[in-house]
Amino acid sequence: MSRLIVAVDGPSGSGKSSVCRAAAKTVGAAYLDTGAMYRAATWYCLDQDVDLDDEDAVALAVESLPLCISTDPDHQVITVGETDVTAEIREARISEKVSEVATNRRARSLLIAAQRQLIDDAGFVVAEGRDITSVVAPDAQVRVLLTASAEARLRRRGLQMGGTQSEQDLKVQVLERDKKDSAASNFTEAADGVAVLDSSDLTLEETVEALVGRIQGAASHDPAL
Repeated sequence: MSRLIVAVDGPSGSGKSSVCRAAAKTVGAAYLDTGAMYRAATWYCLDQDVDLDDEDAVALAVESLPLCISTDPDHQVITVGETDVTAEIREARISEKVSEVATNRRARSLLIAAQRQLIDDAGFVVAEGRDITSVVAPDAQVRVLLTASAEARLRRRGLQMGGTQSEQDLKVQVLERDKKDSAASNFTEAADGVAVLDSSDLTLEETVEALVGRIQGAASHDPAL
């Protein structure tokens, strides 16, 4: 495969990470979790005692962010400087604050530029986030909005957190975060040319199969790939 970009957007708990990582493994593509980049930026701001309400300070911190993120779907490692933050950025304290960074327009612009470079370097990649289909890679050959009902998303996030979060905490992490993030990007409605994949009643395997089918279909219809 020479160059094929798969862009997947969707709200929290829709299954983007699990589905996209598995699909990338299946088709032999790189995998980019752009949400992890915002989480890493949030971790860095907190680590540096940056006031998240100070937009200029957040943007300056992100500008100097020493981030390294792997695009290997079999071995995702995210480091900030010399610190491996792969697991730590998934903690509740990061989930509760990440919107403060994600809605900072200057910080977002910096991270989008980094995402575009990673996608360009990878060539054949499955990239997931909230504005990949519309802003980061609007010319991707495969553009999908992966969605699910609120009930399904809360259930999945609860399982992901090991059942340690209360119902109210889950709502804050999923529904309230989506509400905040929607101020910066529209990831609840499909843009023109973006296919909708509703995973509410699908298993992980069925959802992966549906996405892989779209990727293989795009490859078969483009003789240059």
